[in-house]
Amino acid sequence: MIENATSASSIQSMLRTMAAYQNEAAGGLQGLGAPMPGLQAPAKPAAPGFSEAVERALGQVNEAQQKAKGLREAYETGEPVPLTDVVIQMQKASLAFEATLQVRNKVMKAYEDILNMPV
Repeated sequence: MIENATSASSIQSMLRTMAAYQNEAAGGLQGLGAPMPGLQAPAKPAAPGFSEAVERALGQVNEAQQKAKGLREAYETGEPVPLTDVVIQMQKASLAFEATLQVRNKVMKAYEDILNMPV
């Protein structure tokens, strides 16, 4: 599953989604007036929320770490697991965790910037 999260197409899809949300937010700020009488906004399909996306991503990171731990323990107990598979899975888990930390750092920086904005 983590392979899907780190593939180029998945990253591009995430970037397109983020750009769509950014455009939607910018458009929402421009049209803050009351809707015209008799007109309703078109219904939008329900998209997964930010918290759901974060929860799913954290689940994938956890799954990669658990898989790496299982392979490492299997190798240590003498099961026929190639060392290369163990090392590759541990590197994937490490990379996923580092990416998660970088995302967290960016979110915290953005939050601090918003808090420090003059009103």
